[in-house]
Amino acid sequence: MVQNKNNKAIWNTRIKKDTSTIFKKVGSSINVDKRLFKEDIQASIAHVEMLFKQKIISFKIKNKIIWGLNRIKNEIIKKKFNFNSNLEDIHINIENRLFEIIGEDAGYIHTGRSRNDQVITDLKLWLRSSTNKIIDQLNNLIKIIIKDAEKNVQTIMPGFTHLKNAQPISFAHYLLAYVEMFNRDKKRFQNNLENLSENPLGAAALAGTSFNIDRNYTSKKLKFKNATKNSIDTVADRDFVLDFLYSVSVCSIHISRMAEEFIIWNSDAFGLIKLNDKVVTGSSIMPQKKNPDPLEYLRGKTGSSFGNLFSMLTILKGLPLSYFKDLQDDKELVFNSYDQIKNSILILSEILKNFTPNKKRMLELANIGYTTSTDLADYIVISYGLPFRKAYNITSKIINYAESKKMNLDELTLEELKKIEPKLNEDILKVFNLKNSVKSKKSYGGTSFENIKKMIKKYKKESK
Repeated sequence: MVQNKNNKAIWNTRIKKDTSTIFKKVGSSINVDKRLFKEDIQASIAHVEMLFKQKIISFKIKNKIIWGLNRIKNEIIKKKFNFNSNLEDIHINIENRLFEIIGEDAGYIHTGRSRNDQVITDLKLWLRSSTNKIIDQLNNLIKIIIKDAEKNVQTIMPGFTHLKNAQPISFAHYLLAYVEMFNRDKKRFQNNLENLSENPLGAAALAGTSFNIDRNYTSKKLKFKNATKNSIDTVADRDFVLDFLYSVSVCSIHISRMAEEFIIWNSDAFGLIKLNDKVVTGSSIMPQKKNPDPLEYLRGKTGSSFGNLFSMLTILKGLPLSYFKDLQDDKELVFNSYDQIKNSILILSEILKNFTPNKKRMLELANIGYTTSTDLADYIVISYGLPFRKAYNITSKIINYAESKKMNLDELTLEELKKIEPKLNEDILKVFNLKNSVKSKKSYGGTSFENIKKMIKKYKKESK
């Protein structure tokens, strides 16, 4: 509770009894929202400057309050500030300290505003800055993936559907699939900035204020595009929180999918990649083990991101307008999701700088499972003008024959192939070559080496 110079709660004249101890404990958010101190002071300074501009407070009082706020900011930065859990939140902690520093004039700071619009302003400012940090991190992650792709254009591996060998692809093509995913994540966060561009300050408790404030002025000072249009919606709105939590959740999904694949590929059964000792851990009992724990961390943390999103959705779903204490939980959910996605991106970036593809094993596995079968069917259509389903049936017969002989397609002779389909000639043997298969996928977005080089060039240009 805000205290005046007599150390009394600001609502002391109305509420006669002290708040119960248990509610003081659970109702306090200072341990969470103290992260907003810079934004709170920034918004308060803009508000006070506006009050002076509008001749609501004097020049002397404005300067006095701003001096006090800057002193408080330095105290917090230098860890000399005493955060008091009895004072509920960061806003009241700062205001109370302002009373201690400058005296009764501190009471002017809350003119024409409420904690309801104050907290949303602070959170929007914090989210704007933090969202830009995530975008920067994603840019760095994308650059790392592109570097890995550049080294592996000619590296052939099996592409999977249902975790079964499907068609040969370039490993670079696989990596660039995640560039697409993380680029979409980047766009999602960038789009969120638009919803963070409206200034809540001045909406007050829910009805606006009778003071002659200038919301356009504070919008410019705080670098918002414009002020919010409805005071009730302003203090009740947490859509921007949902947008952030959703974006984090989707990004977490992409990180988790890559982590899952790397866990599988690093296994002894697959052996497609090897993780550097910097990104593995050992076993407490089995000396030989090198475990992909950081990848498992990434996969596990996705659940927490989902939980934060679902918690916020649940809080909002039955909440009438306008402000309720329920909304206090938004900050903890936001901070938790931010910390997790920030760490997850950094960990994945580190892993991608510390792994090696097993090119020999990738090629070996790409040769298993008749992965060039679709190439054979396509060739029959192109060369002999047969309908695809007819070509599909011919190819199936060839596969059945090869399977019965325990042979790969490239081990079959032309004579054996002609017994199944007499029209086939010697050119058919080139189709079974893995490199030729990959090179042939020249359709836009396909895995051909030519396409990949073009896409790498495009991505590098975009990520500058």
